[in-house]
Amino acid sequence: MSEKENFLTIKEAGQNELIIKKSRFIASFARTDTKEKAEAFVKEISKKYHDATHNTYAYTIGLNDDQVKASDNGEPQGTAGVVELRALQLMKLKNVTVVVTRYFGGIKLGAGGLIRAYSNSVTEAAKAIGVVKRVLQKELTFSIAYNRLDEINHYLEENNVFVSNREYGTDVTFTLFVEDKDIEPLEADLTDLLKGKVDLKEIGQRYNEILLKDVNYHEQ
Repeated sequence: MSEKENFLTIKEAGQNELIIKKSRFIASFARTDTKEKAEAFVKEISKKYHDATHNTYAYTIGLNDDQVKASDNGEPQGTAGVVELRALQLMKLKNVTVVVTRYFGGIKLGAGGLIRAYSNSVTEAAKAIGVVKRVLQKELTFSIAYNRLDEINHYLEENNVFVSNREYGTDVTFTLFVEDKDIEPLEADLTDLLKGKVDLKEIGQRYNEILLKDVNYHEQ
């Protein structure tokens, strides 16, 4: 996995359950950056729900979907695993594995119903768990007078700028993380707001994971 690339993934391992026409669909997610980890997770969930009607799954490894695999696990061909993999790819999630466990409730869904059920299971689980963007950001500091604090806090919040610290001394010193491409616009906005040049100092850089607020989970 390249450390130089930004990508989307799930916030953390987690589960979400849907009841569709009396069938239980349990989607279990994990972050997996190797085929071995993905296969181990599939085995773990399949063992946990060994009494289920089906344990279908899909995974994608690598920033270019270098290794992918999907299994219908006994469901009609093309109605489960491939559907789950397509859902992952439409959401542009990387290095993830999803296992969707089904406990049959007695009502047949038909091929179209199964496709919708497995697709929704994946997207709803991703939505419940959360999606993050992993990005390389510069660590910056700048100071302002106390009487501008509310204004600057509002601006940073409205523009989703990651503030890691506020130090209250003679002035208020902000420490924040910003992508390279956003530094110049940020500096211009702050200069405009404060009616004067802002002394932005770069003190380092690191990869951060930013929780996304707006993701099209139902693009498919």
